[in-house]
Amino acid sequence: MLNILGVSTSGFYDYIKREPSKQALRKKEIKTQIQIKYEESKQIYGAPKITEKLKDTSVKIAVKTVSNYMRELDIRAIYRSKWIKTTVDSDFSTNLENLVKREFDTDKPNSLWVTDITYIWTYTGFVYLTSVMDLFSRKIIAWDLSDSLSVDSVVRCIKRAKERRNLDKPLIIHSDRGIQYVSKEYLSLMDSNMRPSYSKKADPWDNACIESFHAIIKREWLKRFKTKDLEHAQQLVFEYIETFYNTVRIHGTLGYISPNQYEKQYENSRNARLEPIF
Repeated sequence: MLNILGVSTSGFYDYIKREPSKQALRKKEIKTQIQIKYEESKQIYGAPKITEKLKDTSVKIAVKTVSNYMRELDIRAIYRSKWIKTTVDSDFSTNLENLVKREFDTDKPNSLWVTDITYIWTYTGFVYLTSVMDLFSRKIIAWDLSDSLSVDSVVRCIKRAKERRNLDKPLIIHSDRGIQYVSKEYLSLMDSNMRPSYSKKADPWDNACIESFHAIIKREWLKRFKTKDLEHAQQLVFEYIETFYNTVRIHGTLGYISPNQYEKQYENSRNARLEPIF
């Protein structure tokens, strides 16, 4: 075989005895770390976020290199599906004001919330997830699952958000113009500390952040499972939001830290400013 390939006997034995180069060993170690970070993210992170996580372990590497290594490992992030409209606009929505106007950045918690409803398919029929997000940290501060599109689920979710955040200053809560969000029950929750805002009719971009979250939870998590029923959906949503999204999942808009870490960082900075100087 060596004669056929034109390879010398000494060259062949030198090759099989040769130790891997430092570059080859480093590549192997980094690919192992990439695989670990990928699995820790529930197979959700792509090259940019895995690159950021590698920096936490003092590994300096370009996003392009991580992307190439991921391709060699045959792993990739799960991609989101197209937006699908799932709510019904109200018939009396001409006087609803848009106070946000796609200005999604805010410099403190509890100044701007967004909320929306999305569907989740199960073997026993659709169930519906209502979520409330604080745009400061992109944290899901409350959520509720129901087997109907009644306003009751929205009311429960908003009440839960208000209880958890202990509001002491006015805020804006933004939604689409679905019939749940213009109902008497919903508007009765508005008080001196809460002012409603509404997207333009049939315009998901006006509520893009919460629309994006609902696309992400389906893409990254729910579509992996054959969801049996409402109870099973409840377990899956709890696991994703409470044990991963709010606590672990890093966000590019937050400087590649989790919502909980971002809020803690804000509180630490605020407390430091308030400490007396002697």
